[in-house]
Parts: sequence; C-alpha cells; structure tokens
Amino acid sequence: MKDKTVKQLQQEVDAYIRQFKEGYFNPLALVARLTEELGELAREVNHYYGEKPKKPTEEEKTIKEELGDLLFVIICMANSLHIDLEEAHNEVMEKFATRDANRWTRIKKDDRNE
Repeated sequence: MKDKTVKQLQQEVDAYIRQFKEGYFNPLALVARLTEELGELAREVNHYYGEKPKKPTEEEKTIKEELGDLLFVIICMANSLHIDLEEAHNEVMEKFATRDANRWTRIKKDDRNE
C-alpha cells in the first residue's frame, strides 16, 4: 500500500462515510467517540507498559490498531467540521516553533550519534 497524504486520508474517510445515509455523527457524538477510542488506547498502553496485564479472556488488540481507530475518528471530526488537517498541523507546528522555541533543551550536533 502506498503512502497517503493527510488530504488523501481525509478524502478516503469522506468517501467511506458518504456511502451511508447517516453520514457523519454530530460534533458532540464525535467527541464522545474520541473519548471512547482514547480510553481504549490508554487501556492498551497500560497493558503493554503499565502495571495492569491483560486478562487471558480479553480480546487481543494492539496500540497500532487503537491509534488507527483514534485517527479515523479525528479525521471524521475534521471532515464533518470542514477542517483541513494539513492546515491545522501546519498552524500548530508554527505555534510550537514560535511559542516553544526556547522551552526545551536542544540536542547539539556534537551530542548526536551521527
């Protein structure tokens, strides 16, 4: 499978959703879905990296799968609100580059294992 741009991901999700009469959930329902999916991701992270091992009876899921579910709902929300996620990403990266320019300790070229 070839790599896709964020725009292509948004188009793919839109094409999928538009085949159903129900269409996108309303924003409040999508926030509830985001919360649900984030909880499922947190549960998997806790199973892999935390102190709570998975029960033998629990369904096998992966962090990758849960991140994919979360991404799908984020794309649904963006699409339903007509938000271009590439633009949103660019805006947040600009914010981090300016607001947080001196917040963290930068790695010097000499410190890198290059």
